[in-house]
Amino acid sequence: MDNPTDKTAKTIIAEDIEITGTIKSASNIQFDGKLNGDLNCAGSAMLGKNAVVKGNINAESVSISGSITGNIVVKDRIEMKSTARVQGDISAKRLTVEDGVTFVGKSEVNSSGAARTGDSPSASTSSSGGSASTPQSGSASSAGVKK
Repeated sequence: MDNPTDKTAKTIIAEDIEITGTIKSASNIQFDGKLNGDLNCAGSAMLGKNAVVKGNINAESVSISGSITGNIVVKDRIEMKSTARVQGDISAKRLTVEDGVTFVGKSEVNSSGAARTGDSPSASTSSSGGSASTPQSGSASSAGVKK
């Protein structure tokens, strides 16, 4: 999401839309509605303040301002805005967490770029605020609790 053109969503789903099932998108998507199912996006996914997702997310990168209950696996970056509420495990190359985020789950941040989906994430996190920074290798979590 570093490139300005990446922020332009080709598909916009408004807050008054509720979907049950899987959403598959070959391009960037802005989602502000309710989803009971998975979101698979080949581009960037921007989840607005009103977005409520109960399912897994798989994308190139994701920016979260709403509520997610499910696992998130991205190839590049997960960006959690201050209003984000995430309950589930996350895996990414880079992680940005703003102050005020609620995140309960395990995080795996692997700067070599190979986001893994295995069952052995390297950090466990339970947080209702704070911020995280991504180390050059290993894992990052907003609470720094390790199993």
